[in-house]
Amino acid sequence: MRTIGVAGMGLIGGSFIKAYNEAKDWRVYGFDIDKKIVQLAELSEDIAGELTKENIGECDLVLIALYPEATVNYLRDMAPFIKKDAIVIDCCGVKGDVCKPCFEIAKDYEFTYLGGHPMAGRHVSGYKYSTEKLYRGAPMVIVPEHFDDIDLLSYVKELLAPAQFGSISVTTADNHDKVIAFTSQLAHVVSNAYMKSPTALEHRGFSAGSYRDMTRVAWLNENMWTELFMDNREHLLFELDHIIGSLTQYRDALESKDYDTMKELLKEGRILKEQVDGFIK
Repeated sequence: MRTIGVAGMGLIGGSFIKAYNEAKDWRVYGFDIDKKIVQLAELSEDIAGELTKENIGECDLVLIALYPEATVNYLRDMAPFIKKDAIVIDCCGVKGDVCKPCFEIAKDYEFTYLGGHPMAGRHVSGYKYSTEKLYRGAPMVIVPEHFDDIDLLSYVKELLAPAQFGSISVTTADNHDKVIAFTSQLAHVVSNAYMKSPTALEHRGFSAGSYRDMTRVAWLNENMWTELFMDNREHLLFELDHIIGSLTQYRDALESKDYDTMKELLKEGRILKEQVDGFIK
């Protein structure tokens, strides 16, 4: 039987706990600053006990599902107690500010650390909303320190098997942060800003799929996302500047009643969406 420790028992960490608990051939320990959550998980038999300095050395895999700064601090505190053949993976939404110090900590204590980002979530947070099904079919992004260790990457995929990810991608920390600024962070900013229209309070009875799709991620954890945005400031500013420039073009076409320009702008966006989704080669 293998052992996993999960630090942080919110939606992300809690879903890992439940997935590995369901796998049966894993012993699961969990840690959270809210001891009531740990007690609840123990009573529900989701975990065998609290993850501590005394038992983290039993873990073959440690997943850290905390905010970026807290992740680095947690690993620094627990590093002396982690066994040398353990694999440690963080689950933060940014990688640059997390991976660099964590690689150094792992090197000092001679265990293996990889950056990680499970690309799954819900508009609600907390252990009570976590589910063993959250990661099934979802992408997982891995950031290793070195890219030539095929055996290590195969072993990591084996360790992550209970989560049932649909795919596992390997990239650099900088490339992850550059892409995630577009695919995730920009979407959260735009969705959140979209809700600030005075018309939002009058939408009932007039909204359907477009509204739901556009506003789903406006319902967010402002503490976590503020830290993620600030940690990825440079890449997110690039995306915001670009979309602001594009929106200005649409606005200018409307203001000048330029039918042809508006039509062309919409056509360009449609064609790009088709290309990205694979309809046009």
